Amino acid sequence: MVIIFIRSLIIFAVLLVLMRLMGKRQIGEMQPFEFVITLLIAELACIPMADVSIPLIYGIVAILAVFILHQLFSVLEQKSRTAKKIISGSPSLVINKDGVNFDELAKNNMDIDDLIEAMRASGYSSLDELDYAIFESNGKFSAFEKNKEKKGPKSLPILLVSNGIIIEQNLQKTGFDTASFSEKIKSLNRDIENIVVMTIDGNGKVYIQEKNKKYEVIKMELPGGIRW
Repeated sequence: MVIIFIRSLIIFAVLLVLMRLMGKRQIGEMQPFEFVITLLIAELACIPMADVSIPLIYGIVAILAVFILHQLFSVLEQKSRTAKKIISGSPSLVINKDGVNFDELAKNNMDIDDLIEAMRASGYSSLDELDYAIFESNGKFSAFEKNKEKKGPKSLPILLVSNGIIIEQNLQKTGFDTASFSEKIKSLNRDIENIVVMTIDGNGKVYIQEKNKKYEVIKMELPGGIRW
């Protein structure tokens, strides 16, 4: 028992030193390779701590080898932009002046719901509040708000159409049924199948973007004067 305790203290001290040498980034700010290396070091550390049959030096050498690999990757990233792109990836511009960039979302295995969730976490409720939005290579969401005066009370937008599919659960909250909503869309000279994203808030403000077109913000009357 005492031996395991002492071995654990030694491994802890080694890990503490190496983590300090790796830098001050938080977990959420790590590049992908840094996160993988951190997990690998943690796994390697557990083995010699718990198994006294394994010489302690074996565990320390393995951890040092992974640390050297981390330092090598870091140097490569600093010396070559190509290497940095291959190892850590590159930022993805998911909202631009034309609206949502669905190709960039797809590259990151994300959909419009993931984007809206990231926006809410950053304090934004509507897609048209932003000029640009970027998912950084470390997964962090960066938003660039439009320079404009905010008018009227804010209302949380809900997603009505995603990639040509009506979100029935959300549609019910607006007072529309599928038939009346489809007719409303037709009256706007649009085809639901061509709409990649459409949201509406309680004030009737609609964000709508069709395939290969710039987004538009329009006003739509809600049945029965529904508001939220």
